[in-house]
Order: sequence, then structure tokens, then C-alpha cells
Amino acid sequence: MTIAVYSRGIDQLQLEDVKTFFQELSAYGLSYIVFRPFFDEIKTDVGLDAQTRVFEQTSDLSRDVECIVSLGGDGTLLDTVALIMDKPIAIMGINFGRLGFLSSIGRDNLRLAIKSLALRTYVTEQRTLVHLDADMPLFGDKPFGLNEFAIHKRDTASMLKIHTYINGEFLNVYWADGLVIATPTGSTGYSLSCGGPIVFPDSGNFVITPVAPHHLNMRSLVVNDNSIISFDIESRSDDIICALDSRKEIVTKNVSLAVKKESFTIALVRLGENNFLHTLQTKLIWGLDRRN
Repeated sequence: MTIAVYSRGIDQLQLEDVKTFFQELSAYGLSYIVFRPFFDEIKTDVGLDAQTRVFEQTSDLSRDVECIVSLGGDGTLLDTVALIMDKPIAIMGINFGRLGFLSSIGRDNLRLAIKSLALRTYVTEQRTLVHLDADMPLFGDKPFGLNEFAIHKRDTASMLKIHTYINGEFLNVYWADGLVIATPTGSTGYSLSCGGPIVFPDSGNFVITPVAPHHLNMRSLVVNDNSIISFDIESRSDDIICALDSRKEIVTKNVSLAVKKESFTIALVRLGENNFLHTLQTKLIWGLDRRN
């Protein structure tokens, strides 16, 4: 098995854990290929061989790579999703960040995580993606996101009027600062912070959540992910912001936009006992109230 390793970078306080990570890979005889900017950052401190295989883009990931390990927080894992695109490579997120809904394996489980890779005792979960179609080129060859697609007003601009349709049928006009279309995976992200519901990963839904809506009766809506959701936008500003996960583009307000389920899925790795319920309980501190 060959493991790809991706990270945006680490703090010096995390250096010992990174050393442990690579030592464990070597101890189990796992070969690895490292994202070049990350390799250049840590090679001296971690003591990586100068001949270590590196990669910089999707095409550098050969067929022998079975899993890519994301060292960082949820943002790092979202970068990893965009990096591997539709390649059949599972993603293991080890949380070097803060909350870590996606990178749900803690640094204290580093050794167990590497052991599970070596012995292939890990579990994978297929996660759906959201795909964006537009009448202008957006997001290059990566018009998809794991968490959400979002429309935003720019800076201090006035609120938007977002005419929204499901399968061509009129749904609503959202007077709001923006609108989020979240996958089940993304329901614990931006959508949740805007008051949206938590949806289980395998539920087969999209969640439509307005951002700071002008009307109090505008609430999140859960729709089937076989739906095509399209938008016409009115704004006093000439431009708006379109975002897929952590990537964004400035576009004219006259752009035509539609989202649907992406044709491929991605596989997230979890340790056997670390399921979605466990993640919710851990990250949201459910069941730990002393009154219970």
C-alpha cells in the first residue's frame, strides 16, 4: 500500500506528532508520497530522505496510491477532496486543527490510525458531493464540493434576492445575505452555523439554508439530492460571490447557476468505533452534561 500525505502546513508544537506519524508509516513498511510544499517545510525537522517521492497535483497520484492522509483541520481535508477529484483514493483526516467534524481522528490516535491502514481494518464511508453548472467557466476542472455551494453578497453590499427553483419549478425568493446548498456532510458546517439541521451522511438530501434572511419565515429546507436546484439573482451590486467549500469566485450577478449531485462520490476513512454518532457526541459535547 502507498499512502499519500497532504497538509497545508503545521505548527512547531505539532512537529513531534508529525515525526511519530512518519515513523509509524516506516515501522509498518508503508511507502508514502508527500505533497511537495509540505515536504519542503518538514523534511529537515522530521528527517525525511531527500529521495522521498513527492506530488504537486492530481496527475501525480499514481494508481498505487490507495489512501491519502490529510494532516490538519476540516479545511485541509476539503483541499484534499479537490486535489484527488474522482480518483478512487480514500481520504483519512487526522485532526491537527480545531473542531474537526471531517478530520475526526484525533492526534492521540495516530498510531492506531496507521495500524488500521497497514492491516486494512479501517472503514470507509461514501459521501456525496454537490456539482455546480453555470453559463460561464467557474472553478476550472473542479466544479464540485464536499460541504456546500454558497451564494453571497459582496462586502457591505445590500442583501440579495435569490430566485430559487427545484427541477424548474419555482420555490421561493430568498431576501438574504446569501444562500447555502449543503450536502449531508456539509450540514454540520456553514449551514449549521446559519441555523440549518444536522443531516446524517447517508440520507440522500440537500439542505437549503438562507444566510441572514430578511424574513423571519425563511427557514432551512431539506430536499432530495436527485433534485436540480437553480437560481436567478437580483442585486444592487454588479458582482456576487460563489463559493464551493473553501474556494470562491467573484462573478457577475447575471450569471445562471444550478447545482445537482456530483456523478462520483468520495470515500472518507474512519476507525471502526468512530462513527457519525460518536463524532456528534464528541464534537458537540452531547450527553456530557453533568445534569444527565
